[in-house]
Amino acid sequence: MTSQSFALFDTAIGRCGIVWGEHGIAGVQSPERDEAATRARLMRRYPDAHEATPSDDVQRAIDGIVALLAGERRDLTAIALDFDGVPEFNRRVYDIARTIPPGETLTYGEIATKLGDRSVARDVGTALGQNPFPLIVPCHRVLAAGGKTGGFSAPGGVKTKLRLLSIEGARTGEEPGLFDKLPLVARPRRRG
Repeated sequence: MTSQSFALFDTAIGRCGIVWGEHGIAGVQSPERDEAATRARLMRRYPDAHEATPSDDVQRAIDGIVALLAGERRDLTAIALDFDGVPEFNRRVYDIARTIPPGETLTYGEIATKLGDRSVARDVGTALGQNPFPLIVPCHRVLAAGGKTGGFSAPGGVKTKLRLLSIEGARTGEEPGLFDKLPLVARPRRRG
């Protein structure tokens, strides 16, 4: 195990954390209810990490995350990730998820199909639930069948997922359409 460092940083959705080592970003921590809770969660996940000033590469990753959460369409695929300890199946899922541009979505089944086996859709969901790199690996852009949100393991659950999708301008099948909010108007009955 290599030495790991971390930093906390502010975003439009709250204070996040990032952990890195010599091979790239090892993890991202979504905001908790406050900075102390975010720090505590990060330290439980990475107990040997020490707080440090980000390197230029890590700072570019932070700047990308901050911009994305401010509504900019940022491509974070160039950020190097440290996959040490990440199962091969999960890594393959994350590689596909990283290709989903901001504002767009795929379903668990579509990722399973890209992996070559539609029957592993639930396994795709499990892998995304274990994602140590939220936002860089945009698991929030993966939906259940029919555009339903599915689950989300980050703090705030599905509410956070919907907020992230909204920031990016993505639509889900659970959002009302343009005419869904209009009152129903009774049609006159035909006689005859």
